Amino acid sequence: MATDTAAQTLKPSERMAVRASQELQDRQVVFVGIGLPNLACNLARATHAPQLFMIYESGTIGTLPARLPVSIGDPTLVTDSLAIVSQADIFQGYLQGGLIEVGFLGGAQVDKYGNINTTVIGDYDNPKIRLPGSGGACEIATHSQQVLIMMRMSPKSFVAKCDFITSPGSRMDSTKPSPQLGRTRQEMKLPGGGPTKAITDLGVLEMIDGEFTLTEIYEGVTVEQVKQNCGWELKVASSLKTIPNPSEETLDILRNKIDPEKLYL
Repeated sequence: MATDTAAQTLKPSERMAVRASQELQDRQVVFVGIGLPNLACNLARATHAPQLFMIYESGTIGTLPARLPVSIGDPTLVTDSLAIVSQADIFQGYLQGGLIEVGFLGGAQVDKYGNINTTVIGDYDNPKIRLPGSGGACEIATHSQQVLIMMRMSPKSFVAKCDFITSPGSRMDSTKPSPQLGRTRQEMKLPGGGPTKAITDLGVLEMIDGEFTLTEIYEGVTVEQVKQNCGWELKVASSLKTIPNPSEETLDILRNKIDPEKLYL
């Protein structure tokens, strides 16, 4: 366990990265994102999953970065990677081919069904905020065997309904009218498994019967805190678990070996 001093200095980003890394198993094929997913994957590889098979959107396969990459175009991704292919090969061959076991996603909004919005806040034609859009997120959400969502909780980010659905969850539900509304992944014949967990700065929401349910909270966090930061009436598991603080060894690897420059921490 971490010491009391280490626990007191824990950052939300550190908790999220450590907890997300624990979801990854050795030899899994993971579509890595930049940011906290980057930390989680590299932490897993440095601890319990040394043969984690990492793929980046820029086209590197079996990536073994010598340092934490700052973007998907960082040259360190090329060093010691198994292969370098085109983005078309990444998306058509690996994603659409069903070879990605775990995909990481985040966004501006997520709802209880795991739908993610990275397109607009407000009306699509006259938005309050125009966001970056999908990139590869829709394909990751559609084709990955499972999706892990990493986002900080607030009523503005964990919403009752997304203003726009960029990446599909378990059931379509949005403020924007669509003939797909209300349909499940199975009804839409989406091939991937969809979101399984949302790893947040307050705890973990798990997809149970097609809806996110609070199943884990961090030490020092209350259920009421989580509910206050959620935009819908959040279900709570009867067997709610407490996530222990990371060990000193794990924190040392994360802070001093993986992200010593504090790029994401």
